[in-house]
Amino acid sequence: MDRRTYIKTGTGAVVGTLLAGCTGGGGSGEGEGEETTASGEETTESETTEGEQTTSSESNELPDKVVIGSDIPYRPFEYETTSGELTGFDVDIAKAVFEGELGIDYEFKPTSFDSIIPSLNNNNFRVIMSAMTINDTRAEKVDFSEPYFTAYQTVIIPTGSDISSKEDLKGKNIGVQKGTTGASAAEGLKEEFDGDLTLKKYDQISGAFQALINGQVAAVVNDNTVNAEFVNGNGEGEAVFLEGEGAAEDAGKDAPPYLTLTVEEYGIAFRQDDDGFRKQVNEALAAVREDGTYEEIYAEYFEG
Repeated sequence: MDRRTYIKTGTGAVVGTLLAGCTGGGGSGEGEGEETTASGEETTESETTEGEQTTSSESNELPDKVVIGSDIPYRPFEYETTSGELTGFDVDIAKAVFEGELGIDYEFKPTSFDSIIPSLNNNNFRVIMSAMTINDTRAEKVDFSEPYFTAYQTVIIPTGSDISSKEDLKGKNIGVQKGTTGASAAEGLKEEFDGDLTLKKYDQISGAFQALINGQVAAVVNDNTVNAEFVNGNGEGEAVFLEGEGAAEDAGKDAPPYLTLTVEEYGIAFRQDDDGFRKQVNEALAAVREDGTYEEIYAEYFEG
């Protein structure tokens, strides 16, 4: 990703049928010993099994339709337009992969992110596409496609804040989304600060952003692209990225011009008995990269 990569305002192609379900948001397993949970936010339990398609690691037969579990809204990856249509980077990639390459229908099912893996394994849907970071903890429960996006965990602060470095976050309240790698990255900061950090967790990232505007948290830790969408969109003029060098520089990446706490890659998640379908999806992902479709979709949502 280019150093000047920022979110481009606007929507992509409107894709897919939105199923009824609960909404939620974000990344990796949460740390233990959280002192504070934002009031009014409740963690959603796994949805009831709905008889999603049975799978077999030996079968290469494609389903007629694939149901996709996803945390909605999580702009710019999956969100609804003002007219109620579903769009976003993940949505357009799903169209290219499932409809364009595999020739099958697809539907997105809104699902709370902190229960999305159990829900997948309860057969409520066939795959997860929800800006999900590939990591070892999740790989114990699901199998991932080849990576299709690189992201960074970043920090945004209110405009005019006296926070100017990572060290200035010590002792502050930090907003994160439950179950996300942003929450895990903030846990890492808490450990680095010998516990001198308080995490406030929200079911959706929009709750953390609102808390930042309201002065209830001093910063928000979340994916760079989603933070940038807020900074350049709804939060324009009210929030900025915390600058500084970090994980991207350490990894030798062409880093964005702000502090990066982690370097991550997104993947599509599958049940561990679904090897045949995962292989077909990987081949379709490779095809949309090779024919330029991926680049076109990327340019629709991201500059740089």
